[in-house]
Amino acid sequence: MIHDFMPGTGEQLQKEMTTAYVGIDPTADSLHIGHLVSIMMLKHLQRAGHKPIALVGGATGMIGDPSGKSEERNLLSEEELRHNEQSIKRQLLKFLDFDAGPNSAEIVNNYDWISGFSFLGFLREVGKHLTVSYMIAKDSVKNRLETGLSFTEFTYQLVQAYDYLYLYRNKNCKLQMGGSDQWGNITTGAELIRRKTGGEVYALTCPLITKADGTKFGKTERGNVWLDSRYTSPYHFYQFWLNCSDEDTERYIKIFTLFSKEEIDALIAEHKEAPHRRALQKALAEDITIRVHGKEAYDTVVEASGILFGQSTAEALHKLPEDVFLAVFDGVPLFEVGHGEVEQGIEMVDFLSEKTQVAKSKGEARRMLKEGSISINKTRVSDTDKVDANQLIAGRYLVVQRGKKNHYLVRVKSG
Repeated sequence: MIHDFMPGTGEQLQKEMTTAYVGIDPTADSLHIGHLVSIMMLKHLQRAGHKPIALVGGATGMIGDPSGKSEERNLLSEEELRHNEQSIKRQLLKFLDFDAGPNSAEIVNNYDWISGFSFLGFLREVGKHLTVSYMIAKDSVKNRLETGLSFTEFTYQLVQAYDYLYLYRNKNCKLQMGGSDQWGNITTGAELIRRKTGGEVYALTCPLITKADGTKFGKTERGNVWLDSRYTSPYHFYQFWLNCSDEDTERYIKIFTLFSKEEIDALIAEHKEAPHRRALQKALAEDITIRVHGKEAYDTVVEASGILFGQSTAEALHKLPEDVFLAVFDGVPLFEVGHGEVEQGIEMVDFLSEKTQVAKSKGEARRMLKEGSISINKTRVSDTDKVDANQLIAGRYLVVQRGKKNHYLVRVKSG
């Protein structure tokens, strides 16, 4: 998890209980799994007896960090930022211990100390101590000079530097951590502290996590994988981790779980003996899904996963909450039939060939039914059966399965 650190960082952490912080700009009202890397750094720090601070950037979120960005962000309103902050705080409670005595975690908001600055006060207090040549030498600035960098974004590193100074003075914070793209901003803060107070502070960064093929970690066809179930369902969250490649999972399980080295080594060995059982992926998906969404949600999504990828029953299908049910069948072919038709009952051959397109013709429908390759809601059907309202899941769905792998969702139109 370590990419780079300032000399003396390890000695400082061995010497005394050290307060360290990670900054998160509240540009959305949920964290995504990209944020989990730095949150896990705070978690490990706390487990080692140190004090973690999560800084929610109410002020910096109003500016936008140019690090790793090709263009300027849109500015959020103060109202949007306040809402986002509260949502992020609720998610952090799942990872950090806020009732651990001297090393209890804290959440702070830099809007509380930045908002009171006058423009002249900031120039005198902060801007006077760092040269333009020093600031321009940072990669986050150099990489944007050709495409354009506003004065607002240029000052971002000064605001973040002052955050470190403020926490050093008021919380005795001596370590700032973050992704490797934050190195320039973090070292600017350390330099400001040295020039203003003569104090010595430290920096530690983690690698930016990518997939084995070099693509961005946490991105899917749906976009980011969020911690909030409104944006990424617990089912899709679980499936993201379950479907990681063996190579990626071997790295991720060391970063995102709290398993011991011995436990991880044992899981890797078990996985290599029988890769098809995906022991590593299952262990990772279980651990992180329970921590983010809870045991009950985990149990539900595991049962739901069996519907498409393993053995399941009609009873299990009917027990699923509607949102999980729809998440499971998101993306499978969808057909609609009229409510009145289902009320009256539809002959199975007509249902497969005319009301839906599971079969291309009545002849194919009869053949598939004769072979026993068609199931409705996990129950095998024959050509003498009908589709009726008693079979509906949540009052309006039917699941048709052809063979082992082909699934179709049928939605009954209301009215």
